Order: sequence, then structure tokens, then C-alpha cells
Amino acid sequence: MDAVDALNEIAFWLERGLAPTFKIQAFRKAAGIIGALDPEEVAARARNGRLKSMKGIGDRTFEVIRQAVDGGVPDYLEDLRQRGQQPLASGGAELRSALRGDLHSHSDWSDGGSPIGLMADAARTLGRDYLALTDHSPNLKIANGLSAERLREQLDVVADINADGGDFRLLAGIEVDILEDGTLVQSPEMLDRLDIVVASVHSKLRMDAGPMTRRMVAAVASPHVDVLGHCTGRLLTGRGRPESEFDDDVVIEACKQFDTAMEVNCRPERLDPPKRILTKAAAAGLHFAISTDAHATEQLEWQPYGTDRAAACGVTGDRVINAMGAGELLEWAGSHPTP
Repeated sequence: MDAVDALNEIAFWLERGLAPTFKIQAFRKAAGIIGALDPEEVAARARNGRLKSMKGIGDRTFEVIRQAVDGGVPDYLEDLRQRGQQPLASGGAELRSALRGDLHSHSDWSDGGSPIGLMADAARTLGRDYLALTDHSPNLKIANGLSAERLREQLDVVADINADGGDFRLLAGIEVDILEDGTLVQSPEMLDRLDIVVASVHSKLRMDAGPMTRRMVAAVASPHVDVLGHCTGRLLTGRGRPESEFDDDVVIEACKQFDTAMEVNCRPERLDPPKRILTKAAAAGLHFAISTDAHATEQLEWQPYGTDRAAACGVTGDRVINAMGAGELLEWAGSHPTP
């Protein structure tokens, strides 16, 4: 098989299986190195061993390349494929099968790693009916958030992708930042043009519980907001980050009153909200969005991490907005009550 394809596929399976980032990057880097060479030169260097002396080619990546240019599927890739046939999480199969789309994803227009078209193609390949493109708003400069002008340009790109008239639909959206006073970092005019708005706290996460509660309730109450994203802001890996403090009973009641969905964030380093909040929200009858928060095509497969936890906490398919068809979803998104 093509050696570049083999290396990239290995990176895909490693990322899917939550391997360390350095390991994933090693295969992507090797793919980039040999991708810049003539295939015949790669084959020759692999067979005489000279490829192994190139910077960025290690023992494992060299062996993968050598086996690929010899015409076979590399042993390491075959092993990963076999392991990849197992589900990412054991629970929530019924809930997972009910999902029709994904309502939180990022492209290379903000802090994602894949172009918009590739994100859409990957979602289509995975059998999704729709994918919401929700790049960051302008206040999040570290994530290259979109100004109103760049968002308008992105809407044209989304329209072009949808112009083929196929069954799949790319939804225009945003992950809009919630400021300290609860206001949203994008104009109402632009938010009105979007299909899906996810509102999230990304700054001042250590506010006192009272102001943080008021901040979140103000955002949830906005008729523009469809989904409250990763509500506690916690991070579980690396150095980690503790949960933001707020009155979850008040926030849950606000979500219920204004029919704003609570996101079940599937990113392995987030898995937000914690089960105690998710169980309470399910008992209150909230709507939910089980979304990957994918920043690359490989991460669009992460929904099982959310459906597993959601099912265990009592979430049922009839309360999940991305189990709706696209038409029903957009009708729901346009019907939020005003404060």
C-alpha cells in the first residue's frame, strides 16, 4: 500500500485510541517527510536502509514504510485495524445508533487541524446526516477566533459545500464565547444567520460561584443560544484543570426554562459535564447535544465516549437534539422562548 497512506492511517487509529500526542505526531511527521519525496526514491531508500538515517524517521516508522513499499499492509497497521474494530466505549449502543449528526466541530479556520471540506467529507463517510461547523468567536484570539467578516466568508464556503444537493448537510454554526457579564462575543445579526449556536465559557474560569452562575444563566437565556458547551470547563489530562464553580441547579433550571440543550462533550480530556451534573440534568428533562468537539477528522469518531456516559446517567434518545433529523433540529433551534 502507499506508505504515506499507511503512516497517516496509523496516526488516525492512534488518535482514535487516545495514544500520546508525541506518538501520533511521529507518524504524521514521517508521512510529511516521505510525502515530499518521489515514491520511487522512498522505495529505494527503504530497501537499502538509507531512509532510516533521515531525521524524523524512527525504527517503527521505517518498518512501516519498508513493509508498505514491499506491497503489504504493515503489521503495525493491521494490528491497529483489528483493535479498531472494537467500539471506543462499551455502553450506550442504543443511544449511539440514534444519533444523526454532530453539533460541535472546528476546522483550520480557527484552532482545528483539518480544512472544512475534509471535516464534512469525514462526517459524511461516518454516516452522519449533518455536521455543525462551530469555529470559535473573535474573543478567543489564541484559537484564531472568527471575526464577523471571516464568519461571513465561512458562510459562503458552507453554502458551496451544500450546493451539491446531496443528503448530507453542513450546518453553519459557531462556538461563541460567553463574556464575564454573560454577553456573547458576536453580533446578534451574525448569530441570526447561523443554524446552530454553541455558547461556552473559555476565560475567567475560576470566577466565584455566584457571578459564574449569573454569567451562564444570561447566556442560556439568550434566544440565539442553542447549546451550553462543556459547562464546567474541566480538563482531565495533562496538568488538568478543575471544574468551574457555579450553582448547577440554577443553570439546569435555566436550560429547562429556555429550552437550551446541555452539551455532553465527548472529548476524552473533557468528558463534560461530570456524571453528577449529567444525571441531575437528565432527571430534570433537559435536552442534550452529544457532540465530539472535534478539531480534526479523526476525532469525529469520539461520540461513543459521550453516549456511554449519557446512557449511564439516564439520557434517552428522545431528549437528544442531534438524534433529530436536520429539519426537525432547525425547527427546534428557531423556537427558543425569549426572556
